[in-house]
Amino acid sequence: MRKRPREYGAVADINIANLVDVVLVLLIIFMISAPLLQSGIEINLPKTKTAALDEETHGVVITIDSLGGIYVNDRWAGPGRFEDAVRREMESERTSSVFVRGDSAVPYGLAIEVVGRLKEMGVNSIGLVTAHKEKSSRRR
Repeated sequence: MRKRPREYGAVADINIANLVDVVLVLLIIFMISAPLLQSGIEINLPKTKTAALDEETHGVVITIDSLGGIYVNDRWAGPGRFEDAVRREMESERTSSVFVRGDSAVPYGLAIEVVGRLKEMGVNSIGLVTAHKEKSSRRR
């Protein structure tokens, strides 16, 4: 008996199980990392009943955290020298609007000082960012 040499042919099937495993791992990674990509400064915005803006706004965002730290577009600027950072950001973004986000625990005097220093810089379009207060469902 003569042995025939083995012939190997190409397999045209795709192993889907490995592909599904990779896709599920990527999905889990993106689900975990997506919230981390948001702003890293934790603040508790004061709540108001006013309606939120319907339009997309563009401008420099100044954040004051609960300890009195000042950030310009999520970068530490410090209380003493945030004006230079605001000027740089306004020039790079080509905007004249500034939005102030302050933690509800920030002393009123600090927030007013920041707004006053912005006015001294010549910024006329200043917005205060708040969170929307939910309507209470109490019945009388």
